[in-house]
Amino acid sequence: MQRRPSLNSLRLFMQVAQNRSFSETSRNANLSQPALSRTIRLLEEELGTRLFDRNSRNVSLTAAGEAMLPIVERLTADFDHAFSELALTFSGARGRVVIGALPSVAASTLPTAIASFLKSHPQVEIVVRDHLSGALYQQMQERQVDLAIATPPEDGDFTFEPFMDDPMVLVAPAGQQFDGAGPVGWSVFMDQPFIAMAPRSSVRNLTDVAMHKAGITARPLFECTQLATVGAMIEAGLGITALPRSTIDMIQSPNLITRPLGKPVITRAIGIAYLTDRTLPPAAEAFLRHFLEEARAGGAG
Repeated sequence: MQRRPSLNSLRLFMQVAQNRSFSETSRNANLSQPALSRTIRLLEEELGTRLFDRNSRNVSLTAAGEAMLPIVERLTADFDHAFSELALTFSGARGRVVIGALPSVAASTLPTAIASFLKSHPQVEIVVRDHLSGALYQQMQERQVDLAIATPPEDGDFTFEPFMDDPMVLVAPAGQQFDGAGPVGWSVFMDQPFIAMAPRSSVRNLTDVAMHKAGITARPLFECTQLATVGAMIEAGLGITALPRSTIDMIQSPNLITRPLGKPVITRAIGIAYLTDRTLPPAAEAFLRHFLEEARAGGAG
């Protein structure tokens, strides 16, 4: 064998063998009969053997052609199947998406979006990792996550597409002087024990910025890493706090109330981010667009 035959010539051989006709095959392949005959002749020359016996009325396979037909049928079927599988991947209908998300989003907006996405993309595998924004951006840099639902990045080559404004609210025990509907000024933290989130968390950064703008200083009585701990301490009457509104469902309790905070109004943006210089896997791109459409249509919180 001087060189390996092309897939196209093998397909034409298979069609002639199945049809037992050069004229029918040429019509089906939209190819002139002389061109088809030339292709088969070149294939036979490449293989160094005759594949067909033919006369003016009949076409039959030689012994070599009979041996070759099932092999070509298997090869072309495997080829077509492989590219059908690839087509699913290229279209985003199949694949794996690793999504990083803030805990508050992972417990609220994200599950509904995943459920609706999987209805139309049942062959996509989705992995969720919930972390704070800093860890999410680090993991994205290290290619551990495809998308991050987080606050805006402080630096780095990321694209950030916002979908929600998340205002800070007062969280306090029910049945005290904070019952009501109107906004409360940040000066309230000068008169009440302050239960704070841990230093260097995005929520703590927001409260520090707000208090600086309000011209007040509030020394935390406790500094907590987990929202559940903050909620339990407030419920026990140990103090009050300020949290983004989207986090409240994570500490939901009939014994806690929330009030808008003003003077100043502090709002964090929540969006979905990805590396600017990275081409997203098709399934991740499909989820990105699906999530943004759902989140923006529903207000996302």
